[in-house]
Formats: sequence, structure tokens, C-alpha cells
Amino acid sequence: MVFVAERQRPAPGLRTVLFLFSDTGAGHRRAVEAVMQALAAEHPGQFRAVLCDPLAGPGSAWPLRWLAHLYGPAVRRAPWAWGAAWHLADSRAAMAVLGRTVFAAANRPVAAAVTAARPAAIVSCHPLTGRAAVLAARQAADRAPVITVVTDLVTVHASWRYPRADGAAVPTAAAAARYSAARSHGRPCALTGLPVDSRARSGPLTADERAALRRRLGLRDEDFVVLLAGGGEGCGGLARRAAAIQRRLGDMHVVAACGRNHRLARQLRARAASAGGDRLTVLGFVGDFADWLSCADVVVTKAGPGIIAEAACCGTPLLLSSHLPGQERGNAQLVVDAGAGRAVPGVRALVRELARLRDDPAELAALRDGCAALARPGAAGAVAALIADLARAPLPPREPAVRRDSARVR
Repeated sequence: MVFVAERQRPAPGLRTVLFLFSDTGAGHRRAVEAVMQALAAEHPGQFRAVLCDPLAGPGSAWPLRWLAHLYGPAVRRAPWAWGAAWHLADSRAAMAVLGRTVFAAANRPVAAAVTAARPAAIVSCHPLTGRAAVLAARQAADRAPVITVVTDLVTVHASWRYPRADGAAVPTAAAAARYSAARSHGRPCALTGLPVDSRARSGPLTADERAALRRRLGLRDEDFVVLLAGGGEGCGGLARRAAAIQRRLGDMHVVAACGRNHRLARQLRARAASAGGDRLTVLGFVGDFADWLSCADVVVTKAGPGIIAEAACCGTPLLLSSHLPGQERGNAQLVVDAGAGRAVPGVRALVRELARLRDDPAELAALRDGCAALARPGAAGAVAALIADLARAPLPPREPAVRRDSARVR
């Protein structure tokens, strides 16, 4: 966590960008890091980044920390409960009530971050930080524009749509349509794609590059490599799928990316040790995940937006085994329609599809071509450009002050 606590302006000519996010899953942080990389690369010496997690970071209220820490167990063990909560809150009225009650606790740490950092722009990369960002911007002595970076591919929740940000970046045309339908003003909504890591932005590797990367990661060039991923929380039944692939397709090399799910990682490492083979590699939460994506023949994952965007940029076909209710609904169809992957809702279907792709290089190549159609490697640069433009532009007149206890952020 990077946080600036001093109450002073940055060096002359250096503008501060305050990024609001939370570590619920991995996608929000990865989007923030990708945009920070692009700002530094494309606008060198012009911006500094300050990060604030008002839900689970320093200064956050304990009820919000508790809710944020529930995310991992909920999506791993009771995705139906997560889906029910998602649908119940998916309305302007519900978010207005929650914004004035449960999530009002995010207002104080965001306001403190704005006061300390005195940003030229505030970027909200999480659905539950947008309202606090708009309130803090209205009440700050130095007015800063608020930019929303939507990280859901298709189904954009009400928590993204209703805070009146000065600009928004959305990843797909489907997300743009849903976001724009809720807007009654003319503020910009830019179709940028979902920001991805700089390693993924470089695109698919050549055969020689891939062989060299496999050797560096300890993989054999001749193996058919299956990357199993379950998001930052390691969900989606990775252990069961890894066991099925090893039992029925023993000539494949399985790489299981467990994220923050330490129990799953221990379980799989014990299995690998007891089997005595070298066909299972177990990863925790790694910073070079895009490298593992680039050298895999196929990635098996739940339909999370971040990994879909990164896999498409790396040219790695997707087999989508599950999705979070509500939040990730429609993501699998997006991938299938682009020709970048297949939906495999059960273990038997997964094993059949893996065997078919291993034995049909032409079909695997066609899916790689579909990835190219879905990929938006310039997304981070486009979001960075939007932030830079709004940070430099004069703002419209300040809206009339609103009472804190009855504020309605639209």
C-alpha cells in the first residue's frame, strides 16, 4: 500500500493522481497497477500515483474491513450468497440506502486521502469507492475530477453506474451500453478496454520467445501446458479439476494458480509431492502471472474479467468452467462469441475439450485468432490518456453544496 500522509503539494509541474481500489479479488489492483505503468511510461515526470484502499486499508472502518475480508470465503464457498447480495443491491435505490448507511464509512478515509494528497484527479477502480470519491471531490478545497474505471466486462452493477463521475472508462461495448443507459448527463464514457499488465500488453510470444520463457519457468517446451486459475481467491474447484486432468490426461502439465488461497496451495503441493511426478506446478499469488499465461497452451478459469482480458492479450485460449452469479454473468458468452474460448461447465466437459484441443492444433490456432479479436492491449494507455486529459482540463463550476447527512450522489 502506498499512501501519502503529508499535507503539501507535489513538486512544481508534478500532478498527483489518487487511485481508490480494494483487494477484493485481484482485478481491481491489477487494473490500477496497469494504469500506473501506462501513466509513467506515456507521461513521464508528469504524474505521481497515490493508492488508497478505503474498504480494507489503513484507516478503514472495521465493518468495511470485515465485509471486504468476507469476499474471499463467500466466492469460494457460497457463490450463490454472493450472487443474491449482488442482485439485491443492483438498483439505484438500494445503493442510495447502502451509501448512506453501511458504505458511508468509506467517506472518511477517502476524504482524508484527498486532503493529504491534494490530487489533480481521483480515479475510482472499485464499485464501492465511487460515491465516496464524488463526495470528497465536492467537499475538497481544490476541486479534482473523478474518473470511474469499470472493471466488469458485461454486467455493470448499479454501484458503478450512479455516482456522478466526471468521466468513465468502460471495457466493452456491452458495458458501455449498460453504463450509458443509466446516465442523464453528457459526461464522457470512453470505451477503452480493461487495463492489463505491461507483460500482457506486449502480445502473443513467438515460438522462440515462448520456448525461452518456458525454460526459464521450469517447463518443457514439448509439453501441453494447462494453466488452472481461480482469480485472486483461488476459487472455482481448482483441486477437483487438477485431479481430473492428471488422472485422465496424464501427459499434460498442469500449472495451478491458487492466488491467496493458501489452503488450496498446500493441498496441491502435498498431492504433487506424494505423486512423485513433475506434471503439477503450484503457484501462489505471483507478480509474473502474465508470463505463465503467455507460455500456457490453454487457461482454465472462472469467467473473471481480469484474466479474460489478460489471456486475450497474451493469445491464450480460454476454457471457462464457472462464473460468479450476477457479476460475471455474460462474460463466458462474450468470450465464446469472439471465438477466443469455450464454456466447459463440468469436469467431464473440461477433460473432453482439453483432449480435443491437444489433438487438434488447427482448432487451438483458431482460438488464438479469436483472442486477437477480443484483445485490447492499448486499454491502459487509453485510460491513462483520459486521466491525463481530465487532470489538466478546467473543471465545470462547482455544484451547489449539499448537506452531508442527506447527500444524494447521483
